[in-house]
Amino acid sequence: MPESSIEEIQEIVSDPNRLVRAIFSGRRRNMQPIYEKIELRPVKLHDKLLLQMITVQESKSRTTNLDFEAFNCLEMLESGFANCLVESVDLTLTIRFTKKGGPLIHRSERKLLQSTSHDRQKNRLLDPDSDFLRQIGISDRNGLIKPSMRDKYLQIEEFLRILMPTLRDEIATGRLQKPTQDEPLNVFDHGCGNAYLTFAVHYFLNEQEIPNKIIGIDQRDESRQRNTKIASDLGLNDSIVFRAEKIAELGAENVDLAIALHACDTATDDAIAWSVENHAQILLVSPCCHHDLQSQLVKISEPWSIITKNGILKERLGDILTDSLRAQILKLHGYRTDIIEFIGDEHTPRNLLIRAVFTKSTSEADEKAKYQELLNIWSVRPRLAELLNFS
Repeated sequence: MPESSIEEIQEIVSDPNRLVRAIFSGRRRNMQPIYEKIELRPVKLHDKLLLQMITVQESKSRTTNLDFEAFNCLEMLESGFANCLVESVDLTLTIRFTKKGGPLIHRSERKLLQSTSHDRQKNRLLDPDSDFLRQIGISDRNGLIKPSMRDKYLQIEEFLRILMPTLRDEIATGRLQKPTQDEPLNVFDHGCGNAYLTFAVHYFLNEQEIPNKIIGIDQRDESRQRNTKIASDLGLNDSIVFRAEKIAELGAENVDLAIALHACDTATDDAIAWSVENHAQILLVSPCCHHDLQSQLVKISEPWSIITKNGILKERLGDILTDSLRAQILKLHGYRTDIIEFIGDEHTPRNLLIRAVFTKSTSEADEKAKYQELLNIWSVRPRLAELLNFS
């Protein structure tokens, strides 16, 4: 990492009057940070600003309040974290390390407010009082998140937190042309349903001054009618379009970003296959249900029957195999992929996200062999492979 970036991060993290929050997560190849994730923010206790450090290890979190000078920022930066987000009152820095160890750095100057309350309140990306949140039914008439919609609201926010650094990285590398009013970012939301995510992505990208046009796809015409009316009421007919179509029947389109939040079972495969065939630069897909591959787990090699004889474990194994094979197929089609937990399972049990970026890179020679061996061990045929005519 460039020395100037290290110094800049250290300056922000050590300044109680400037830091808004900092997050270190993921791990670089061949490195092992002491924690899975660290989140920092200033808190006021007894009229003194302290640094609140939340560490996550093996899905358990621990909160510690420190003096700012007690935190060794350099040690954390050098320990092997793959992602770093640092937000201050005047500057945001995002750093992501590639597989080869090179840092991708993005900096943006934007104003943020500190929240130093000891009761942890996240810096919200979407203002609950936004008109679009009231229109789509997430906020009530008073601009408060409805209790029944709180989990959905949090899912959308965390989705956006992953989207923006990924999108900015692709623009910074030049793999994705910087969107303009004449050539906006083309987004497809597969299985959009009530279009909570569709409107949120459009609104937030506009807030970030990224011109965009979104197509929401759902096979139900009643969804199209409902969502189109909301878009009309918000004056967004020119930038958000809804279509009642099956994902599997979509034709060729110009797409930069493809998203899908909880498209059920093989609808996720339909969304991924269509995105690959249309050379989407970025895919962000949160799968839901994995019945197809689970039903194929019949011929079980020993000693794996120890696991599959238990229904709940067989189901979870099917989930893991399905998404692992999806990620591997994407990798073999020139995508850099990872699978991350984008929100805690207290908000939804379907909390994994497949993130894929089209780099056109050639896979290592043994990657195809690993994929084929996994199919042979479990005697399965992924739906995605069939859709892409991939063997």
